[in-house]
Amino acid sequence: MTFETKRLTLRPWCEDDAEELYKYASNPEVGPPAGWLPHTSVENSLDIIRTVLSAPETYAVCLKEDGKPIGSVGLHRNDIAEDDDEYELGYWIGKPFWGKGLIPEASREMLRHAFEDLGMARIWCGHYDGNVKSRRVMEKLGFVYHHTTEGIELPALGEVRTGHVLLLTKEDWLKSYEN
Repeated sequence: MTFETKRLTLRPWCEDDAEELYKYASNPEVGPPAGWLPHTSVENSLDIIRTVLSAPETYAVCLKEDGKPIGSVGLHRNDIAEDDDEYELGYWIGKPFWGKGLIPEASREMLRHAFEDLGMARIWCGHYDGNVKSRRVMEKLGFVYHHTTEGIELPALGEVRTGHVLLLTKEDWLKSYEN
């Protein structure tokens, strides 16, 4: 499945994207704030495409002008989103594209897809302490603070963090898009 927004194409990741993925995911300012290690090689990025980014409802965020991936957005089930009528929204974007409103644009389309096409009732989204950029995206999208979890272990990073979870219900989403 592919989605279009004003400036973006959201499409499934493919193995040919490994070089572009590495270009942005190797930056230590991108992954660690979200809880994942920077990519170490194009081969590492290819492995991530095959094992992580190939999951259902996971999309490469691509600029319409050239079709190359600059980030990722997706809907996932995990320990936050366990029920059949809920997902967690996840996203990241390469540093050269920060502050341009591209991830909110991509995420709005994912929310539309989740609520309208997939029939979800709730979408969760989380961030770790200090990841102000991610929290700002959530607030722009209408997410509301739900709870904080202390002591989240991130073995790959050798850290223990505090996470904050926000929620957007279908009812609140409908209200925000009616205005």
